Amino acid sequence: MIEQPPKEEILHIIKEIEIDPSATQRALSGKLGISLGKTNYLMKELIKKGVIKVKNFSNSPGKIGKINYILTKNGFKHKVELMYHFLEKKEREYLYLKQECEELNAKG
Repeated sequence: MIEQPPKEEILHIIKEIEIDPSATQRALSGKLGISLGKTNYLMKELIKKGVIKVKNFSNSPGKIGKINYILTKNGFKHKVELMYHFLEKKEREYLYLKQECEELNAKG
Protein backbone atom coordinates (compact mmCIF):
# COMPACT_ATOMS: atom_id res chain seq x y z
CA MET A 1 0.00 0.00 0.00
CA ILE A 2 1.34 3.44 -0.95
CA GLU A 3 1.51 5.84 1.96
CA GLN A 4 -0.31 9.13 1.43
CA PRO A 5 1.63 12.32 2.22
CA PRO A 6 0.47 14.14 5.33
CA LYS A 7 -2.36 16.52 4.52
CA GLU A 8 -0.59 19.23 6.51
CA GLU A 9 2.41 19.18 4.14
CA ILE A 10 0.14 19.57 1.13
CA LEU A 11 -1.78 22.37 2.84
CA HIS A 12 1.47 24.17 3.65
CA ILE A 13 2.67 23.88 0.05
CA ILE A 14 -0.62 25.28 -1.25
CA LYS A 15 -0.48 28.18 1.22
CA GLU A 16 3.13 28.98 0.30
CA ILE A 17 2.29 28.95 -3.42
CA GLU A 18 -0.53 31.40 -2.77
CA ILE A 19 1.88 33.70 -0.93
CA ASP A 20 4.68 33.40 -3.50
CA PRO A 21 3.70 31.83 -6.84
CA SER A 22 7.27 32.21 -8.11
CA ALA A 23 8.82 30.26 -5.22
CA THR A 24 11.20 27.55 -6.35
CA GLN A 25 10.87 23.98 -5.16
CA ARG A 26 14.17 24.45 -3.33
CA ALA A 27 12.77 27.48 -1.49
CA LEU A 28 9.56 25.60 -0.63
CA SER A 29 11.59 22.64 0.58
CA GLY A 30 13.69 24.83 2.88
CA LYS A 31 10.75 26.79 4.23
CA LEU A 32 8.67 23.69 4.95
CA GLY A 33 11.54 21.57 6.27
CA ILE A 34 11.04 18.68 3.84
CA SER A 35 13.46 17.23 1.31
CA LEU A 36 13.73 18.64 -2.17
CA GLY A 37 12.85 15.23 -3.62
CA LYS A 38 9.68 15.03 -1.54
CA THR A 39 8.77 18.61 -2.51
CA ASN A 40 9.25 17.72 -6.17
CA TYR A 41 7.10 14.61 -5.78
CA LEU A 42 4.30 16.52 -4.00
CA MET A 43 4.37 19.32 -6.58
CA LYS A 44 4.11 16.83 -9.45
CA GLU A 45 1.17 15.13 -7.73
CA LEU A 46 -0.60 18.45 -7.15
CA ILE A 47 -0.09 19.37 -10.81
CA LYS A 48 -1.32 15.92 -11.95
CA LYS A 49 -4.45 16.27 -9.77
CA GLY A 50 -5.15 19.74 -11.16
CA VAL A 51 -4.69 21.47 -7.81
CA ILE A 52 -2.00 23.76 -9.20
CA LYS A 53 -0.82 24.57 -12.68
CA VAL A 54 2.51 25.81 -13.93
CA LYS A 55 2.95 28.91 -16.04
CA ASN A 56 6.30 29.45 -17.76
CA PHE A 57 7.35 33.08 -18.13
CA SER A 58 10.41 32.49 -20.28
CA ASN A 59 10.50 33.93 -23.77
CA SER A 60 13.91 32.48 -24.62
CA PRO A 61 13.73 29.10 -26.40
CA GLY A 62 15.96 26.42 -24.92
CA LYS A 63 16.45 28.33 -21.70
CA ILE A 64 15.00 27.39 -18.36
CA GLY A 65 12.67 30.19 -17.50
CA LYS A 66 10.96 31.46 -14.47
CA ILE A 67 7.78 29.67 -13.60
CA ASN A 68 4.83 30.48 -11.42
CA TYR A 69 2.60 28.00 -9.69
CA ILE A 70 -1.05 28.95 -9.85
CA LEU A 71 -3.77 27.58 -7.59
CA THR A 72 -6.66 26.33 -9.72
CA LYS A 73 -10.36 26.42 -8.87
CA ASN A 74 -10.04 22.73 -7.99
CA GLY A 75 -7.00 23.66 -5.90
CA PHE A 76 -8.98 26.19 -3.91
CA LYS A 77 -11.62 23.55 -3.14
CA HIS A 78 -8.86 21.13 -2.15
CA LYS A 79 -7.35 23.76 0.15
CA VAL A 80 -10.70 24.32 1.89
CA GLU A 81 -11.09 20.56 2.43
CA LEU A 82 -7.57 20.29 3.83
CA MET A 83 -8.16 23.26 6.13
CA TYR A 84 -11.34 21.62 7.41
CA HIS A 85 -9.51 18.35 8.19
CA PHE A 86 -6.61 20.24 9.78
CA LEU A 87 -8.93 22.25 12.05
CA GLU A 88 -10.92 19.14 12.91
CA LYS A 89 -7.70 17.36 13.95
CA LYS A 90 -6.58 20.33 16.05
CA GLU A 91 -9.96 20.47 17.78
CA ARG A 92 -9.70 16.77 18.69
CA GLU A 93 -6.20 17.37 20.09
CA TYR A 94 -7.44 20.35 22.10
CA LEU A 95 -10.38 18.41 23.57
CA TYR A 96 -8.09 15.51 24.49
CA LEU A 97 -5.62 17.82 26.24
CA LYS A 98 -8.43 19.70 27.97
CA GLN A 99 -9.85 16.43 29.32
CA GLU A 100 -6.40 15.36 30.51
CA CYS A 101 -5.90 18.66 32.35
CA GLU A 102 -9.31 18.38 33.99
CA GLU A 103 -8.51 14.85 35.16
CA LEU A 104 -5.16 15.94 36.58
CA ASN A 105 -6.76 18.90 38.36
CA ALA A 106 -9.44 16.62 39.83
CA LYS A 107 -6.75 14.31 41.26
CA GLY A 108 -5.08 16.98 43.11
